[in-house]
Amino acid sequence: MQIDFTGKRVLVTGGTRGIGRGVVEHFLDAGARVAVNGSSAQSTAQAIAEIGRPERTVAAPGSVSSVAGCQAIVDAALAGLGGLDVLVNNAGCDTESPVEQIDEAMWDRVVDTNLKGAFFTTQRALAALQESGGSIVNMASVLGLVGAVDESMYCTTKAGLIALTRAHALEFAPRVRVNAVCPGVIDTDMLRTWAEYMTGSVKAGYEILGATNGFKRVAHVREIAGPVLYLASDMASFVTGSIHVVDGAMIAD
Repeated sequence: MQIDFTGKRVLVTGGTRGIGRGVVEHFLDAGARVAVNGSSAQSTAQAIAEIGRPERTVAAPGSVSSVAGCQAIVDAALAGLGGLDVLVNNAGCDTESPVEQIDEAMWDRVVDTNLKGAFFTTQRALAALQESGGSIVNMASVLGLVGAVDESMYCTTKAGLIALTRAHALEFAPRVRVNAVCPGVIDTDMLRTWAEYMTGSVKAGYEILGATNGFKRVAHVREIAGPVLYLASDMASFVTGSIHVVDGAMIAD
């Protein structure tokens, strides 16, 4: 069954590449109008040009790592779309590092982007979502549920995002639904960086990472986009506060 988002207005943070780009394209395929957020006006404009559907895309550039940036992103989305039905808090970053090498600037960068950004983007978009009876999907990670070597900052922020999802689901019910997706190993710039950090080679790293799940491979970004659209759709009308693990059974045992 094709999920139909015709006429729906969607904001995707971190929508210029990786999982976010796949989510943007999936929503467009389903008929939605989408506000695409990238960290700069240039990267956002380039992504929109590459996507090639300017009649249904709106630029909403800015960094989610500051409250002012979150406000600017939401303002641009509302101005371009005329309202909001779905918010996907996808923007994120990572810095692989042993605890002994983490400094305050590194900590602030990861926490501000992954957790603070989702909170304040949600806060600034909430009134519009309440008006439409909308939905929020937060992009967490399996690393919010399990640990990983040299990933303590990332694990902490994704665990926090899972907790935020549950709290907001209770706080915003029944008007706005809030759910989270926890991807496993997905082919993105971030995973390629991690793979290279692990082994010195993306290919070698992917062989190791892919072997950690039941499918024995790294997933495509659009395999995460499908669950996001389901959670944002009326098919999930009684689903809120849920944490959807999409990892090919990576953490099942």
